Amino acid sequence: MRSKKEIMEIMDIFNQRDPNPRCELDYQNAYTLLVAVVLSAQATDKGVNKATKALFAVADTPQKMLALGIDKLKEYIKTIGLFNNKAKSIMALSKDLVDKYGGEVPHNREALESLAGVGRKTANVVLNVWFGEPTLAVDTHVMRISHRLDFSRGKTPLEVEKDLLKVLPANYAKNANHWLVLFGRYICKAQRPDCAECPIAAYCHCPDKRI
Repeated sequence: MRSKKEIMEIMDIFNQRDPNPRCELDYQNAYTLLVAVVLSAQATDKGVNKATKALFAVADTPQKMLALGIDKLKEYIKTIGLFNNKAKSIMALSKDLVDKYGGEVPHNREALESLAGVGRKTANVVLNVWFGEPTLAVDTHVMRISHRLDFSRGKTPLEVEKDLLKVLPANYAKNANHWLVLFGRYICKAQRPDCAECPIAAYCHCPDKRI
């Protein structure tokens, strides 16, 4: 495991390069963010954004989504993997939001995780991106980079999340997901890491390092 000092030095570099990282999903409000994150499971942000541009123009609230109906929803999102199951989840969570929360996305982890298609990772993204909480969503990028850089040896997303949150102060915890996702997406890519462009190459001891 890497020392806390080195983890903080790495995070300092990420912070210097990008002090205000942003989620790459397109959204207009808490509801559209929630829907976009549900759609993003096993899909690319680019693919989700392409589908939701037209969808959110006609259904940017749970009430409008329910009025749209599941068949029309599927037409908008049919290019996204697992769209049938995702459409069912979106309609179910939209109904719960209207029936239980007055059409508003709740600022509460337990309530969020009670919604169809919403697990800890999705709840963490909504709490972080929309409500500004220092939560850390662990997706495949974050899991892979955390292992690659010896931040954690956790075997589950929750274990990795807990390991990182033990070390990171709140201001860094708030941005860590974005930093690690963007780093994994554009530089430390799974198939061919771009080591020549890596800002933290000096800290990397991976056997496939190409510098």
